[in-house]
Amino acid sequence: DLEEARALAAAPLPEGLSPSDLKWGKAACRYCGTGCGVEVGVKDGKALAVRGDEASPVNRGLLCVKGYHLPGMLYGKDRLLHPMRRRPDGTMERISWDAALALVAEKYGAALKEHGPTAVSMYGSGQWTIFDGYAALKWVKGGMRSNELEPNARLCMASAVSGFITQFQSDEPMGCYDDFELTHDFVLWGHNAAEMHPVLFSRMLEHRRRNPGVRIVDLTTRPSPTSDYADMVVVFRPGSDLALANGILHLLLQRDQVDHAFIRENLVFKRGIEDLAKIGYGCFGEQAERYVFADEPRDSSLEELREFVKAYDPEAVSRISGVPAGQIEILASLYGDVNRGTVSTWCMGVNQHYRGTWMNNLITDLHLITGKIGRPGSNPLSVTGQPSACGTVREVGTLSNRLPADMVVNNPDHRKRAEEIWGLPEGTINPAPGRHTMDLFRAWARGEVKCLWVQTTNPWVTIPNLHRIAGKRHGADQFLVVSDIYPTPTTDRADLVLPSAAWVEREGAFGNTERRTQQWDRLLDPPGEAREDAWQIIQVAKRMGLGHLFPWPEDDWHRPMFEEYRKFGIGKGKDVASYDQLRATHGGLRWPVVDGKETRWRYAAGHDPYVKKAKGVHFYQAKGYGERAAFWIRPWHPPPEEPDADYPFWLCTGRVLEHWHTGSMTRRVKQLHQAVPGAYVELNRADAAALGVKTGDRVRVVSRRGQVELPAMVDGRGKPVKGSVFVPFFDESILVNRVTLDSMCNISKEPDFKKCAVRVERI
Repeated sequence: DLEEARALAAAPLPEGLSPSDLKWGKAACRYCGTGCGVEVGVKDGKALAVRGDEASPVNRGLLCVKGYHLPGMLYGKDRLLHPMRRRPDGTMERISWDAALALVAEKYGAALKEHGPTAVSMYGSGQWTIFDGYAALKWVKGGMRSNELEPNARLCMASAVSGFITQFQSDEPMGCYDDFELTHDFVLWGHNAAEMHPVLFSRMLEHRRRNPGVRIVDLTTRPSPTSDYADMVVVFRPGSDLALANGILHLLLQRDQVDHAFIRENLVFKRGIEDLAKIGYGCFGEQAERYVFADEPRDSSLEELREFVKAYDPEAVSRISGVPAGQIEILASLYGDVNRGTVSTWCMGVNQHYRGTWMNNLITDLHLITGKIGRPGSNPLSVTGQPSACGTVREVGTLSNRLPADMVVNNPDHRKRAEEIWGLPEGTINPAPGRHTMDLFRAWARGEVKCLWVQTTNPWVTIPNLHRIAGKRHGADQFLVVSDIYPTPTTDRADLVLPSAAWVEREGAFGNTERRTQQWDRLLDPPGEAREDAWQIIQVAKRMGLGHLFPWPEDDWHRPMFEEYRKFGIGKGKDVASYDQLRATHGGLRWPVVDGKETRWRYAAGHDPYVKKAKGVHFYQAKGYGERAAFWIRPWHPPPEEPDADYPFWLCTGRVLEHWHTGSMTRRVKQLHQAVPGAYVELNRADAAALGVKTGDRVRVVSRRGQVELPAMVDGRGKPVKGSVFVPFFDESILVNRVTLDSMCNISKEPDFKKCAVRVERI
């Protein structure tokens, strides 16, 4: 149970030290979007230990293996300590901060003057703090009048954003982690929670242990450690989850297991463009370089839905998906049982999908049509991958079309509101949305983007179809600056490398999956000359003559910046707690925070202060739908690339428990690196036998775009089904994204890292 887990997993202190020898400070974990609370033990200016915060309502003292080894990520031998500029001969030289900041300001100013606002760009992260993201937003959109600002969360959470926006006209979940102790059934769609969100998965398991009859269902293309604990494992063919969800809807309607009163009072029905020929997949070379498909919504009805899902009877869905009809019927019974609460969770398997928005819509549709939404113990919950993909990307608005608090740049009222808060003349903010991430890096490769500043992310490892940007060095008239804490393949490309302060070496704030904002103070001095990302942005802005955007004292700007940011959401249902309240509250608070009180369940009477109804739900943000939620009818489309005689295997990529994203931090932690020292390709046992391959043998994974060589893994943690393989992407020395396909969701423009065709060759 959780008590035993806490005791067994406590990270050992350095020899000769006791907890009382250390000064302990609070923080939020640096890694995934769960938002675990940690306590950091400091002595002589160094973080020596971490323990789970037992007072945290998120993790209750428990941490995963990455969390217990957090201090190690600060102390790699090759920390970046000083600004470094590339000489004409390709070598790097140390320069001062003044020279570095002046160089960035000069390059951006010149590019703006000569080429205009679409030539300057910034690429950030869901690992940015709220301060970093807000500084970037204000500098790029309010200062340079450019909307060329994007986060790496376009690669992981954009489909969830567009899913919530299309259905509720407001982003982020209505439920929270409290649902985990109140539900009867967990349905995990493309979510390997045991490895990706182990603390949340521990809460699921603990709830089931205490309450016999609670069920966990794992829907997946690759049986994983999560499958080992599930009561039912549903393995489907890649891309067929669209058909599977429609098959469940078919049975719910056929059996009349829908909530008619809820539908009448709370839903509208919508359809969009469904013609595959008009939509495409966004792959390079398939259409124009820019993938700019825009949906055209129209009204629909429950009657039209009934006709639509007739094509998705269990037998038809079974043929498409490979899922037995009996399992489809069980899933329909689970969602349709009015006496059982249902929590659906999903992560990258759904979001990193060529129809990711559609899949987000369909999962939420299952909750809408059964009325299992906005109720304690019954909600759809999109689980976030990065620590502040919600707080910084989605709430601050660091996507190319967004402003804070669900506002967008192409809405004149939203622009006016932002200009008022920022004290800017009306008409300052550019009304044209910027490029999405995939479009941005294609434009960089073409030479159209002249200045690019990358912070807290590693795109020369993570962009799919990587050879499109990694094949050659950028042009002499382009300027790449990278802020990071360690050398990476991205810093290797940079003209200027800036050393960043990491995690508790600076003050910060994150926002997690369940709308919880957490703040922490600086607990350590950063090494060398490293400085926090927000400071770097502010200093460049000042050198560009944009100091009026950041009018606060040099040594006291975090509080006034946060309070200015809060103004966007106050009274709009996006009320973030005040800076002082966050500092005083252990574990943070979930917005909307009104009169000092957090909200556990959005849109729910008795819980959400914006709901005036005595009971039920009120989707008050959906003004364009008459304050109702939109049920979207979405069809199944086949994947853009499928196995054939030349490339007979499906390839799926993803993470492992021990490593974080591209491994630039976790591979420098001795214990984590020793546990999983390098990437590998998981093979099904039968496929390995047919290839004459055993664990440790070197193989080559080849696609139509590129190839990688790496060792085979047979009978490892994951158990790929016959005809499929899995490769983690944490190893910078094995760039699996040279192999992946750059297809993307037609609405969110999030790429699909989960399915392409490859062959495997023994070396």
